[in-house]
Order: sequence, then C-alpha cells, then structure tokens
Amino acid sequence: MPSRRPDSTVRRSGPKRTAALAVGALLGALSVAALPTTATAAAKLDNPYVGAKAYVNPDWSAKAAAEPGGSAISDQPTFVWLDRMAAIQGTADARGLKAHLDAAKAQGANLVQLVIYDLPGRDCAALASNGELGPDDLATYQSDYIDPIAAILADPAYASLRIVNLIEPDSLPNLVTNAGGTAGSTTQCATMKANGNYEKGVGYALRKLGALPNAYNYIDAGHHGWLGWDSNLTPSAQEFKKAATTNGATVNDVTGFIVNTANYSATKEPYVKVTDTVNGQTVRQSKWIDWNQYDDESSYAQGLRTALVAQGFDAGIGMLIDTSRNGWGGSARPTGPGPTTSVDAYVDGGRIDRRIHAGNWCNQSGAGLGERPATAPDTGIDAYVWAKPPGESDGASQAVDNDEGKGFDRMCDPTYTGNGRNGNNLTGALPNSPLAGHWFSAQFRQLLANANPPLNGSGGGGDTQAPTVPGGLAVGSTTSSSATLSWSASTDNTAVTGYDVYRDGTKVGSATTTSYTDSGLAASSTYTYTVKAKDAAGNVSASSTAVSATTKASGGGGGTSGLKAQYKNNDSSTGDNGIRPGLKLVNGGSGAADLSKVTIRYWFTGESSSAGYQTFCDWAQLGCSTVKTSVSAVSPSRTGADHYLEVGFTSGSLAAGADSGDLQLRMAKSDWSNFDESNDYSRGAGTSYADAAKVTVYVSGTLVWGTEP
Repeated sequence: MPSRRPDSTVRRSGPKRTAALAVGALLGALSVAALPTTATAAAKLDNPYVGAKAYVNPDWSAKAAAEPGGSAISDQPTFVWLDRMAAIQGTADARGLKAHLDAAKAQGANLVQLVIYDLPGRDCAALASNGELGPDDLATYQSDYIDPIAAILADPAYASLRIVNLIEPDSLPNLVTNAGGTAGSTTQCATMKANGNYEKGVGYALRKLGALPNAYNYIDAGHHGWLGWDSNLTPSAQEFKKAATTNGATVNDVTGFIVNTANYSATKEPYVKVTDTVNGQTVRQSKWIDWNQYDDESSYAQGLRTALVAQGFDAGIGMLIDTSRNGWGGSARPTGPGPTTSVDAYVDGGRIDRRIHAGNWCNQSGAGLGERPATAPDTGIDAYVWAKPPGESDGASQAVDNDEGKGFDRMCDPTYTGNGRNGNNLTGALPNSPLAGHWFSAQFRQLLANANPPLNGSGGGGDTQAPTVPGGLAVGSTTSSSATLSWSASTDNTAVTGYDVYRDGTKVGSATTTSYTDSGLAASSTYTYTVKAKDAAGNVSASSTAVSATTKASGGGGGTSGLKAQYKNNDSSTGDNGIRPGLKLVNGGSGAADLSKVTIRYWFTGESSSAGYQTFCDWAQLGCSTVKTSVSAVSPSRTGADHYLEVGFTSGSLAAGADSGDLQLRMAKSDWSNFDESNDYSRGAGTSYADAAKVTVYVSGTLVWGTEP
C-alpha cells in the first residue's frame, strides 16, 4: 500500500488519557483483561490497547516462521487486510474475517486489528494497489463490503473482542495533495474529490463500525513526508473532519488516527531535528527536509493531533504509528549527527531514514523492522503497531496479470527515475517484487537483517518483557526553580537502558542513571512526579509510585520585573499572505523568569472579521516545541489592531541578563488571502533586533512591558 508526498511546488508558501499513559508494556506481554460477555457489557475504552492481548494472524505467522530467523518475530501481532470483498469470506490463500475472529478467541486474545480497504476508485494516485470498485460504486461498497463486515463483528459471539479498524489507507490524504494543482495530481483523484465518494465511503464506514460497542476506528493520516508541510497539515485536518461528519458519521465515531501506514518514515530522528541550524542556516532548507515542519513520525503525529483537536476532534484522541518497516538498522544506520559543512551534509549524514527521497514508498531497499508493537509508548500515542505485515509486498516491480484489480505502478520499478511526487528521483525499490499483499521473501529477509532494535544482542527480537517498576522514588533537594529526584534501579531480562521522568503526567526528560534534576520550575509551587523504566527492545514499565515536590520561595529580586520584548522585521512586503515577525524576550531583571507564565502579544489587523488564522514557528533558539502560538480577536477593535498573535512557552526558565534568542514566527489566514500590514500596530521597519514598546509582554496575564494599542 503506497504512501506519497505532495509535489514540491505547492508547499512553499488536551492532555492524553491518563489510563493510557500508565501502561508501557509490549502487546505480546500484556495479560488478558476481564472480558465482557455481551456487546453492551462495557463502555468503550479510552485506549483499546491498554490491557490487551493482540491477535497474531496465523496465516502471516506461518510465512514469517518459515523464513530463516523469522521465528524471532512470528509471534508479533499484525493487522489483517480486508482489501477486497472476497477477503471477508476468505480465499484459497487466507482465512476470512469470521475465521480470524474465531482464531483470536482460541488464542485467548482480546484485540483484533483490521484494515478496512476497498473504497470506490481506491488509491487514485497509484496503480499498485488499485481496488476492485469503480469511482461510482459507492452503493456496492456500502452494501457488499462494509455491511457484511459490520454484521460479522456484531455477532454476540465476538463481543469479548476489541476490534481496531484502520479506515481506508491513502484515501483522504490523496484528496488534499493529488486532486488538482500539483505535478503529482491525477485525473482519478480529481474525480474522487469531485464525486465525494471517498468522504461518503469513509463516513459510512465510521458510522456503521463506530456503532459497535467493541469497535475502535482509526483514520489513516498519511505520514510526515506527505502531509507535514504548512500548506497540507491544516487542510488535512479539515478534510478528516469533513469525512468524519459525512454520511451520518460524527467525530465520536473516531477513536484516533494512524500515521506511517505501510510506509518507511522513521519513528524518531535522534540526530536531526527541524530546529537545528548549520552555520546559521536552518536544516529545514535541506533537500531532504525541504521546508517540512517535521522530519519524523512522532513529531508529525503530535503536530497533527493538535491540528485535529483544533478542528473539533476530542482532546483525548490517540495516535497510532506503524513501525513495521521503519527501523533502518544495519551498517548504514548513522550513529551520530552528520558533518556541519552544509545543511545537506548534516541532514543526509545523520538521518535514520536512508531512502533516496521521502516520497519513495514501494518495497524500499535497505529498510528494516522498526519498534516492536507497544502500548502507550509516548504521550498522545495509543500504540506502536505493525499495520503492514512485514514481508507483504507493496506492489509488483513489473506488470503481472491478476484478478485482484492491482495494476503496475512504476514507483515499484527500481529502474524508474520518478515523478513529481518523489522529486523525479530513482525509486529505491527492490527488484523482482510480487503483487501488493503477496509474500516477498527477499524483502522479509532484508527487514530481519536491518531490524532496529536488532533481533540479536540486547535488542532481542523475541523480547516482550518490560523492566520492573522503578522503586523508592524520592525528592532530594529543591530550589526555587528545580527539584532533584532519585529512585531504585529497575531490572530487566536483558538490560535497562534508561528512565523517563514525568511531571504532572507529561514527560519532561530522560536519564540513564537513577537520578534526575528537573529545572525551570516556578517558585513556591507543587509538582507531582513519576518515573518509567525502558529497555532496548522498546519495552516500558508501568509508572512508579508518585511523589510530590514543592519548590522553595523566590529569593527576591523580582525575577520577572525586567522583562521586555525586542522585534525585527523578517518580511519587507506589506501586502503578501504572511506576517513574519521576529521576536526576542529579554530578561533585564535580577532573577530568573518562569517562561510558562510569560506571554508576548504582536498586534495586527486582519482586514476581515471572519477570517481564520494559522500560526507557525519556523525556528526558535529555544526550540519550536517549547513555543506555543495562537491568534485572538480584539473586540472592539483598536487603532492598528483587530487581532493579536500571542506567543507563550510550554516550560523553561530565562536567567537574569539572558534572552530567549531568535523566535522566527509566521501567520497566515486560513484561506491564504493577503494581509495589509501597512497600518499594523506592532509592525516596524527595522531589520535588526531593537526594543519594541508596541510588542507587549505579560506575566500571569499582567502587563509588564510595552503599551497596548
């Protein structure tokens, strides 16, 4: 199943559920929870993966175990792909849905993962996984595909099973990027956007399956190399909202979203961050990142989650990440940052994802197994999953006659020099590949060899045992802005590799020893801490017993009294579609400032009382992850301002005499229409930082610098 990126010419311009956060063991190690005996016995869970034992597909498991070394992972849970109507009843090569559910019960499993994948005009921007239904066959999709699936799942015999449905990979993202106006667009995608049958089909599937009390729907949301650009992220969230409220569906039918389905993007890039700079240049301008806001799936999942909540999805929605083929281990895996001779050398030398181009999606050469399936591995992430069963082909490397509706896509041909969706690069595909979904032995063996975590040594491919819970968590010394913690070491069947520290339920740092100092805190404030242990295979312990720490009172000096704002103009045009202020916060006081209590306002006119706004942090010395931005209306409007951009900070402390460094910010209207900045209150002409009295600063809501309009 392909995943793609947009053409390069078009992109220039609430707390997670606590029950989910308390669990970090791999799926294979989870015990069976007390299961309801009827479909109405229990309300839906916040995170269906918590307390779950996931089903291992015997059809896939047998193929995996038959490969040399394959038994190391043949016990891992993978998704079952219902990619045509015949798959519901079963084929000569694979059991049907009812047989899978019966097998799950026989295994003692209580969670089954399904891919719902047979939309009319399916995969409109590719040929390798085209479907059996034509663009106008919506009624057949509903009556002959979704309805039979829903009927089987509604059988009371399966009420004890939690059913996770991955809803229609590739469909909605294609409507955002490939349905007109880009070099990668196709007439097929334009047709599906015009007739609305992707949205109607997804809405119908959400409504029918969401009505089942034991079913949990996750909508496919592409990957960072497809939708991570500014011009794609918010439109994607809007498209997902539209589909989730079409054909009788509501946002309540959506448990969450999944990213990286059947793709190869790294879960986390440890050596390359989009906030990095090389010789004063942001790495976002490198050829690989190409001005994307994200360079891995974890950051993309979090950014998309925020955008989805802003569109009206529940603040507790969870994300899944497909880690089945994104480990990129082996000898080619970097062990540190790249050289600093240029942004391209730095990014290419340090990135884990070793593809030729982030738009390459078919049977990638050099790929390896990624993190093993795991529950609640990070804040906001319900699970790492293996949505694409390792060893199943993405598509044939040459034309193959078949009765499955699957065509030949040249992105699966290793000799093809590409198209607008991969920057006209070689595809990086493996040779001699079979049809999509068919077993590809050479690919499976490569994935084993390049697995990361590895399948031998400390990584242990069969390792599903979590470390013991850290004990004896205690507070040592405290200051007015820090707290020092210590705890007893955990044990593991292989080795404990580190500990994650959580403050008030949010991860604030990691340690490789049994102590940690949390800084940047507010004086005379109480915080609650827990710690989790982790090992090399990605297993994570449950949380330690919580402790509370209270910081000391401030030593005086009025730490925030000397704050002021500085400004520089990053855009000479007063009439384009973006406002680009450069801001800097300076602490001229005698004590440290708690950044979590500080906000800055840049005042401007929007020229339209009904306009919506998008905000972006292009670069920040503190890191854009610590900067939060929003736009608020001023009512009644004032001279030179009917809105303001508010800039805040998630955490941190600004020492006396220090400054925040450069904050490169940007705003745009939701419809990307032009601004008229000529009369904006806070706008100045200076291109170097200088004190700005028309940019106001607040501490806990009280004005401490500048003059409001």
